[in-house]
Amino acid sequence: MKILSIDTSTGFLCLGIYADGREYTLRLETGRKLSGLIAVYIKKALESAGLDIREIGYFACGLGPGSFTGLRIGVATVKGLCYALKKPLIAIPSLDLLAYNAVSLKGAVIPVVDARRALVYSCIYRAKDNKVKRASDYLLLTPDKLFKKIRPGSIILGDALGIYQDKFIKGAGCARFLDKDHWYPEPHNLIRLSLEKARLRQFSDPAGVKPIYLYAKECQVKK
Repeated sequence: MKILSIDTSTGFLCLGIYADGREYTLRLETGRKLSGLIAVYIKKALESAGLDIREIGYFACGLGPGSFTGLRIGVATVKGLCYALKKPLIAIPSLDLLAYNAVSLKGAVIPVVDARRALVYSCIYRAKDNKVKRASDYLLLTPDKLFKKIRPGSIILGDALGIYQDKFIKGAGCARFLDKDHWYPEPHNLIRLSLEKARLRQFSDPAGVKPIYLYAKECQVKK
């Protein structure tokens, strides 16, 4: 089995390749240069793995929520590859991916991602037996509203901690906060979730795949 997976929900290009038991990973900070770098680094990663893109059996992408522009670039790239090569698409919510940074721990895991406009993207998960299971809807809300959902001992991680750290400490001081090394999606978790979905044959029709935005339509980018 050979899978190429990318997530572009943050300012990092998160890229993982699985090839018959071997893993190749890349996490590159791209900022606003993603559109000019994504194809270049997909090619470099394939070359490092000794693979031709036509050998890839499945393509996977993170759906967000996260950066509007980054998600559109990443999802469009993977959809284009699936169409061109007639391959299945695996869709992975980026908050699920981020929650797996705490998979080795036990209890409630709560990713918090900056959504701008004094809001955060979040979701509540349960970590147990080296697995993470979603226990709420995907959320777009203020930190203050999120605090009401946080139970003592919860594990919180994500880049919103870098913006609202003092507010989180004050409002959710009963929680455990993971450091910056755990704030962004990791390629090895991207490979893990892609493999799980491929083995369960949980594929998506590229025509119907859209990023998870959560913002109301009137708040999104207009044509």
